[in-house]
Amino acid sequence: MSKKDYRLPKIPDKKIKDSKLLQDIKNRRGGKLLNLDRALLNSSEFASGWNNFLATVRNKLSLDPKIRELAICAVAILNKADYELNQHAPEFLKTGGTKEQLESLKNIDNAILNKKLFNDKERATIDLTKEMTLKVQVKDNCFKNIKKVLPNVQQQVELIGVIACYNMVSRFLEAIQIPIDKN
Repeated sequence: MSKKDYRLPKIPDKKIKDSKLLQDIKNRRGGKLLNLDRALLNSSEFASGWNNFLATVRNKLSLDPKIRELAICAVAILNKADYELNQHAPEFLKTGGTKEQLESLKNIDNAILNKKLFNDKERATIDLTKEMTLKVQVKDNCFKNIKKVLPNVQQQVELIGVIACYNMVSRFLEAIQIPIDKN
């Protein structure tokens, strides 16, 4: 099966029974549905919960959007989730990230040490993302670094939640092999 084939049916707009849900998703997406949405809509209940949760994670947290998008891009790279990276690399750039930083994330261990491209908060974020994504358990020293650069407990919770959330997203995308959306 190639990446262009769905493992689940792709639901067309006319077959979506819940018009409010369809409109809510389109509102969050700026008027369109993504391939991911069409797969999720195989279960309206799941799609509804997903949409509400991701709307909160993307739009209602106090966490710096650049840190959020850095973590999401690092998750995508670590999990080889091209769809996720394709969606979030432009968002990272919009928040002030650079192409050089994105390229550097391809070697996560070097990125964690790269003081030229990443500040202390960014390096700690990348390290936490690596720990949570590849090992699940986070070393004490890694968490201590997060607490130092992100002293606000609410933002610590939000960063951990973003990393956990986008690990869920990448695993869903890759299990179903959702193809990258064409503009």
